[in-house]
Amino acid sequence: MTSQRVLLIDDDVVLLRQMANALVSAGYSVQAAPDGALGLARFRTYSPHLVISDLIMPTREGIETIMSLRNESPGLKIIAISGGYRLGPDDFLNLARHVGADEVLAKPFRLADLVALVKSLLARPAVADAADAA
Repeated sequence: MTSQRVLLIDDDVVLLRQMANALVSAGYSVQAAPDGALGLARFRTYSPHLVISDLIMPTREGIETIMSLRNESPGLKIIAISGGYRLGPDDFLNLARHVGADEVLAKPFRLADLVALVKSLLARPAVADAADAA
């Protein structure tokens, strides 16, 4: 059985490495990108089952990235993560849900919680897009 593919997008290289190590240890195939622009490029070549994206990043921020991912792949599973900086994570994470994130997780979080959320989300049946339902 091939492992499920996860794409991580976050400008915090230490957290990116920690998330990647935790997910690889849990049996997932992982690729990473340090910002939304590179994340979208990797998405197009890697075809992940799930994307985890930070929201506050240079070059291309996470809300814009999530909107592009959702537009290109309506059935893609997406987790948004954020520390929120000055506003607090809830404002950004609520916006991320509104534009297409399936789940959200506020930083800091336990890596075990992230792995459990990935497992849970990937176990959910795919939602048929509107064209399939018609």
